[in-house]
Amino acid sequence: MATLTISKNLIQNDDLIVLPRKEYESMKARMFPAFKLKGKNAKNLDKRVSESMKEYEKGETETLELFLKKEYPELRKK
Repeated sequence: MATLTISKNLIQNDDLIVLPRKEYESMKARMFPAFKLKGKNAKNLDKRVSESMKEYEKGETETLELFLKKEYPELRKK
């Protein structure tokens, strides 16, 4: 059996997680990729989110169900 020494700093800061590799790989495969935007792309996204929040606060948005009925009426047909 192997012996492992773990620094107390890791334990105190909740920075250590131990799990089997198969479980780690499974979790990693199910995760959504994270993208970090910089510069102009980040500013454009910030602007779009800000505008969208203002529209939402004014009540100018619609529900997903209403949007789908309007834009994709064939989804409801059977």
